[in-house]
Amino acid sequence: MTATPPDARDLDQSLAALLAGAGFARSEPPLLIAADLVRDLVGEALARRLYLTGDGDGAELCLRPDYTIPVVQMHLEGARAREAAAYSYLGPVFRQRPGLPGEFRQAGIELLGRADREAADAEVVSLALKGARLYTSGPLTLAMGDVGIFLGLIDALGLSPAWRRRLAKDFRRSGGLAQDLRRLAEPPATGPSRAGLLAALEGSDPKAARELVTDLLSIAGITTVGGRSASDIAERFLEQAALGSGGLSPDKVAVVEKVLAVEADPMSAERDLRAIAAAAGLDLSGPLDRLARRNALLAEAGVDLTNARFSTSFGRDVDYYTGLVFEIGDASGKVDKQLVGGGRYDRLTDMMTAKLGLDIKVPAVGCAFWVERLALAGGRS
Repeated sequence: MTATPPDARDLDQSLAALLAGAGFARSEPPLLIAADLVRDLVGEALARRLYLTGDGDGAELCLRPDYTIPVVQMHLEGARAREAAAYSYLGPVFRQRPGLPGEFRQAGIELLGRADREAADAEVVSLALKGARLYTSGPLTLAMGDVGIFLGLIDALGLSPAWRRRLAKDFRRSGGLAQDLRRLAEPPATGPSRAGLLAALEGSDPKAARELVTDLLSIAGITTVGGRSASDIAERFLEQAALGSGGLSPDKVAVVEKVLAVEADPMSAERDLRAIAAAAGLDLSGPLDRLARRNALLAEAGVDLTNARFSTSFGRDVDYYTGLVFEIGDASGKVDKQLVGGGRYDRLTDMMTAKLGLDIKVPAVGCAFWVERLALAGGRS
């Protein structure tokens, strides 16, 4: 007699059991969370897809668009905020998705407070692959990157803080980086083109300049433009003033382009990046040593890195990733979107601790399982 194959919900529960068995305690955060908190953390693309509502006091709320923010918030507001903790989840999340249901199920893990970052990274990637294998025996792809390498590169180049922020933001969105690299290679603007308020702000004390621009907007009766506050507009003025000063030599821009062009298995990528950095006289030992340690730990965990692809230009579409980023895909072509995705998001916890007034650092790495896509990849629905 042939055994009945498990259906998708049975596999979801098998995944939940796997995560719990690996030491990730089940978390059940609220369905409703503060909309402003989500907007501040996830970026415009996801913020536009929120389902919004309000409470009796007029506070704007949204249905959780994923689990990461409410799980991290629960941890930071709890008694264990200063301790390492591992959480798992499985349940509904809500996003506006044209042509698709706005409610769907998601599973995942969040590993918080672990100081051994590379070991935590390797644990999450290894568990993500094991979870995906519950659903399908077919071929899987593993794409990896490391935002920290690019951040280390722009620090090593000695760029101004404004340019470092601009390029870091460019890296996390499509279309802007190549244009800004060309702009960096141009000589600094001089003469009449720098006249006016931007030229007056260039090089001035940031606090005084911000207050000046805010006051000028207030005098003109401008409080918001396109949803941006006067303070936001002032920050934009200051950024434009700073971006007008100084540039980067074409040879250094070429180094950035070489770094971003690296794509190979993770071990070969590390060697290629060290060679580029040495030839350019740039110290990237910190992020590359971390990459090497993560590679070694992944290999020890049984992850076949020879078939993984590491790309220096690979990022994810939210601003809070700071190190490892990865996606697991379906190599058979049944599902063309990621099956599992995640990475290191220390910047998210930094922003949240600042909002909560906590003077702590909470390293964080995790991933989300798109269980509906995993079921499709395994031929189940």
